[in-house]
Amino acid sequence: MSRTFFALLLLSGPLAAADWPQILGPTRDGHSAETKLNWNWSAKPPAVAWTKDVGHGWAGVVVATGTAFLFHRVANEEVLLALDAVTGQERWKFAYPAKYQDDFGFDDGPRATPTVVDGVAYLLGANGDLHAVEIAKGEKKWHRNVLKDYAAGKGYFGVACSPLVADGKVIVNVGGKGASLVAFDAATGKELWKVANDEASYSSPQLAEFGGKKVVVAFTRRGLLGVDLAGGKQLFEMKWRSRLDASVNAAVPLILDSHIFLTASYGTGAVLLKCDGTSVEEVWSNDTSLSSQYSTPVRVGEYLYGTDGRADFNSGRLRCVAWKTGEVAWTQDRFGCASVLAVDGKLLAVTEGGELVAFEANREKFVELGRKAILDGKVRAVPALADGRLFVRDETKLVCVSLK
Repeated sequence: MSRTFFALLLLSGPLAAADWPQILGPTRDGHSAETKLNWNWSAKPPAVAWTKDVGHGWAGVVVATGTAFLFHRVANEEVLLALDAVTGQERWKFAYPAKYQDDFGFDDGPRATPTVVDGVAYLLGANGDLHAVEIAKGEKKWHRNVLKDYAAGKGYFGVACSPLVADGKVIVNVGGKGASLVAFDAATGKELWKVANDEASYSSPQLAEFGGKKVVVAFTRRGLLGVDLAGGKQLFEMKWRSRLDASVNAAVPLILDSHIFLTASYGTGAVLLKCDGTSVEEVWSNDTSLSSQYSTPVRVGEYLYGTDGRADFNSGRLRCVAWKTGEVAWTQDRFGCASVLAVDGKLLAVTEGGELVAFEANREKFVELGRKAILDGKVRAVPALADGRLFVRDETKLVCVSLK
């Protein structure tokens, strides 16, 4: 199954080639099709094109048609801010009252990265407010609160599912009774189908094709769930989660040819599953290959590149793993937890400490190409790469870094 399938299926609207319109990019797997970036950082280090002070939140930036969209919380409002991607100048903002209060006194901003399709941004706030906003002028198209509508709990850290938009449907891991996954009409917000009883996780659903059928693949709080996109019929499920209740599932499922890869921390690890569209069969599973607390690894050929360990334990390390067997090819200790992107035949990582690191997609050893500190605070939001510009935010600041 090619990444082109995802690009055409998910983003059939009039988006530019350089757009980054959803979590993990155009193909929702951390890959960028851009080429001819600047990799000679010793001669010309990446330059910060502009910066902007931001409010609370862990939502990543998305970019569509020359506009960067920042979803954050300012005072008592959740705000979608449209910025000129080149200059950072504000174009418009859409705001609504924010009610989320974190039970642990952590960040009270939105966690979910918006999705932009066919001129509409779909955003899900920390308290379950699901909005469709027309990006031409920042006008509301429709709204509903999924926690209220489906009597779902907010979990430990609020709602964090980045909406999946496909075939005119907006799919969200809601977590209510009989409503683990819910599909809404993208034009009206009307419920189209709902299925299963799993509680919501902090992972975002993925789209796959198995046996010629489009399947929504979700990593819920309970484990794996596969649902027919068209009608909402449950196709397969598998319980796979930590025995520790105080745990989260956060990485996005990866579709690797006819396989599904899941990873989590808290003594859980990773699992590779063979899938025929109606059932799954375990290929391998362990807690020694790639146990990612929140970030999603990226595939390059027969290998995955991602971080193993927990950010709250300062145990993050970078790893290269053969995805078909789980064999660890190499480990770079003390790297820190990070988001990893594949672009131009190489890899970029943004560490939780705010460093941008370029390295080779090399299965033999870690080969660093360059490193630059770009932020001072904690970075957990997934970065965006569009038209040679990298957009990254920490707790207080958004930077646009030129990689041209």
